[in-house]
Amino acid sequence: MTILFLCNKSPWPPKEGGPMAMNMLIDGLTSAGHQVKVLAVNSFKYNISAAEIPPAYHERTGIELIDVDLRLKPADALLKLLTGESYHVSRFASGNFRSRLEEVLKSARFDIVQLETLFMCPFIETIRKHSSAKIILRAHNIEHVIWQRIARETKNPVKQWYILHLAKALKNYEHKIIRKTDGIVAITAMDAGHFRGMVEEQDATDKVQSAVVPVIDIPFGLNPENYSDSQDLVEFPSLFSLGSMNWIPNQEGIRWFLREAWPKIHNQFPDLKYYLAGREMPEWMQSLNLPNVVVLGEVEDARRFLASKAIMIVPLFSGSGIRVKIIEGMAAGKTIISTGIGAEGIHYTHNENILIAGSPDDFFKMTSVCVTNIALCTKIGKQARMLIETEYDAKILTRKLLAFYQQVTG
Repeated sequence: MTILFLCNKSPWPPKEGGPMAMNMLIDGLTSAGHQVKVLAVNSFKYNISAAEIPPAYHERTGIELIDVDLRLKPADALLKLLTGESYHVSRFASGNFRSRLEEVLKSARFDIVQLETLFMCPFIETIRKHSSAKIILRAHNIEHVIWQRIARETKNPVKQWYILHLAKALKNYEHKIIRKTDGIVAITAMDAGHFRGMVEEQDATDKVQSAVVPVIDIPFGLNPENYSDSQDLVEFPSLFSLGSMNWIPNQEGIRWFLREAWPKIHNQFPDLKYYLAGREMPEWMQSLNLPNVVVLGEVEDARRFLASKAIMIVPLFSGSGIRVKIIEGMAAGKTIISTGIGAEGIHYTHNENILIAGSPDDFFKMTSVCVTNIALCTKIGKQARMLIETEYDAKILTRKLLAFYQQVTG
């Protein structure tokens, strides 16, 4: 098969959730002998130099980075506010990207065009005009749910009102666009159910019986052999959080944990350290001056850092989709303490391969148990690793995607 990937950011380097999820499938498909071409948005927020991408990756993917201006433009945002359109989506509707896409579609035949995230959907009409390829939307999240949850945690009433407007505009766009695709690949079973409900709701609203848009869930996966689950060099006990710190749910979750849970934990375990690591760390995080909170910023080797620490803290109260870092942490045999929303979409079992906490007291109690019981941590980590090997192996998931492609193309 020949597959064109349209990506809202470069899949290389795979250093954060979105690029890692894209790269998993790109690697899987090319390794299975299929032809892949990648067009990716390059923006100020996630800017990659083409020279940084290894020649072998260029050769396998024909990757092209296309500059798109995603900077906030207040006048455009106000116009979308008045018209009810999604400003989040409209920023990606770049003329430069569309022009290059047209050239690519005219020069080659594709079986599948895969839209990585909702933000690539403005190019559906261009694809239909210049190609007979089937269009697959790979939804990394239910985008409007993220903003609904952020609004729920927002105290400022004016800001909350605006965020709810953004969520509503995204939801309306999602409802409108999904029937223009030939298939949807959700990243969790929960998200897949959500999309099926959207399709049924639209049918009922429009009072028409349209062709069924097939929906499947294919989570993020990885090659477990790339992650060491050895505990020999682990700093025990130690807490850590690892992720892209420019993502609002990550920032809010860590702010909550530091304010609500960490003081009691530190008081009980004064020698225990909590490490913060990740890309694009905001100023407030970099300037933290809290006892035994070690702010590292972006680490040179995320896997090595992951292997060196003991207990992963994932205090998320908003967001959607699946947490790539939890999958990585499980592959590395880590004990993970997460909220239910943080672990959403993962086929976990509480107290078996992860610990779920919902309040400051929960985080305190579970941290207390973990730091005083290395045998329990080892057991949970081993069972987490087993879950990854059986359900989140990238090779298995790539085969599942290819079967879906065959179903859609007939």
